[in-house]
Amino acid sequence: MPIRPLEAVSPEAAARREILFRETLFERCERVVLGVAWAIKNHGLGLLPYFLLLLTDQVVPKDELPDPETTLDKNGLAGIVHDLSVPTLLAAYRRGLGPAGHFGRLSWMSLPKRCVLFFSEYHIAKRLRRLMRQGLYTVTFDRAFEGVMKACAERRAGRWHVTWITPRIMRAYTAMFDAGYAHSFEVWNQEGQLVGGGYGVVAGNVFFTESQFSRESNTSKLGFTVFNWHLAQWGFAINDGKAATPTILEMGFRDISRDEFLIHTMAVGPAAAKPCRWAVEKTAEEIAEWQPLHAASEATLQPAQTKAPAEADTANN
Repeated sequence: MPIRPLEAVSPEAAARREILFRETLFERCERVVLGVAWAIKNHGLGLLPYFLLLLTDQVVPKDELPDPETTLDKNGLAGIVHDLSVPTLLAAYRRGLGPAGHFGRLSWMSLPKRCVLFFSEYHIAKRLRRLMRQGLYTVTFDRAFEGVMKACAERRAGRWHVTWITPRIMRAYTAMFDAGYAHSFEVWNQEGQLVGGGYGVVAGNVFFTESQFSRESNTSKLGFTVFNWHLAQWGFAINDGKAATPTILEMGFRDISRDEFLIHTMAVGPAAAKPCRWAVEKTAEEIAEWQPLHAASEATLQPAQTKAPAEADTANN
């Protein structure tokens, strides 16, 4: 697999992060107000265990990670987050835990079911294959992690601006990226603009997809397909999409139990799970010919007339 060594954070990159990872007072107030409204609308009295846990934590704080199989409600509430350092986040993901929260203190969540992709079950829609064959977009990995995170947190047309990707979360996951455990995929249009992408974390045999965004139609799906082909090729067992949504279900994701999921997170991961930067091996045009069904052991491609793979990792960013 083509990888790049980890590099030190340049002063320019650090300055760019300071600009990106900001939240105005209005934006913070809006996030909190809408987050509270969203939580009440969707959970109502179901928030009671969270508030009880907060009170308990004030009296007897627990710095250690909670047991992923001992949760306090049907949604998988497991504990209060005290630390978002790289070692803690890595240990949490290995236990199937993840931080979450639109307002107040972040909580550790251990979902009773995980909606995951087994790569042999991936479904590529015909219209997406057509788009991939057109060569309108270039996909890269680990070239604009900060920009992808910021874009994932931005407003969506026609939706409440409810996001848990706060400046604190951005800094925590960027530290994971700097350490080589978080990765992003980026989709660039022909003008060199970032128009789609996503990011996530590696633990065991699992890639945990955290968030995605699209600024042009189907660009995140295109990049996600390229990304999933590489995950399959590199030996990952599953891609975790957290909770089921219509979009990922259409792609072939399905629910598995927490117990089955934890087997994969605790397993020894493939070589790609070691700290490094990832690089693209195949272009979207080539991967448009991927036939995942019944190909559990390897990612198969049919011959295609495309540009050389090396071109896929040279987009402007």
